[in-house]
Amino acid sequence: MQISFLGTGSGSSRLRSHTAIALECPDGTRVLLDSASGNSALRNAALLDIDLLGFDNVLLSHSHGDHMSGLAFLQFERALSGEDKPPLKVHASDDTLESVKSYCLESQLNVTDVSGDFGRNSQGREVLHWSPIDPGRVIELGPRTTAFRFPVDHIAGAVGWRIESGGISIVFSGDTMYSTGLVKAAEGADLLIHEAFSVGGTELAHDRGHSTASEAGQAAADAMVSRLVLTHFPDAYHAVPQPLGEEAARFYTGGIDLAHDLLQMTIASR
Repeated sequence: MQISFLGTGSGSSRLRSHTAIALECPDGTRVLLDSASGNSALRNAALLDIDLLGFDNVLLSHSHGDHMSGLAFLQFERALSGEDKPPLKVHASDDTLESVKSYCLESQLNVTDVSGDFGRNSQGREVLHWSPIDPGRVIELGPRTTAFRFPVDHIAGAVGWRIESGGISIVFSGDTMYSTGLVKAAEGADLLIHEAFSVGGTELAHDRGHSTASEAGQAAADAMVSRLVLTHFPDAYHAVPQPLGEEAARFYTGGIDLAHDLLQMTIASR
């Protein structure tokens, strides 16, 4: 599985793009985890020679704009690229989907009707397919690719995702404080992609519904994952993110990567 980090900054970041991760799975399935803001996911994907317009599934973690507002630009460019494209399927909790629908209407980027199961443009063409996912339900994204969502501790409707494909398991935390739900869902995963907002005490991170690097390391250790990637950094850690990795390593003894925009990594099945 190839994993491409199209955005790794926190919501307040000016130096990094916002959260979006492209997964290219062994069976050919392509999945986008969150959609960043504006056109940054599209722009960074192009720099990596990845055609995001060919991704049919988006898994959203929650409704904050830095994680979902790029969806409007993605569907707009996808619709313009050709009428043969099926509706972009958006998987999320009910709370998140309601916010996404409102945003798509307000952005005035091609979507004028969000009723029923689809978002439609002014010509009535279905450009988005709403896919509300019940907790614990496993969805099929490809021939050998599945996913399920799990609750995390951030805002109403916030979730993380576990994706399985070809014997490889990837877990994405979204935004969260330390979450026992995440630990359970991530047990034995090949890779945990976890946010890390700060080092030291928890007050600053928890005030914003985020995790410290030590909590990310503790989650990785408790879930016994094979590898940990830290992401979602505020600008204070943009140039020198090493303190985040060092703090996580006090709790987790496996390999730790510090994400940056345009980072690509490959995970092989064990």
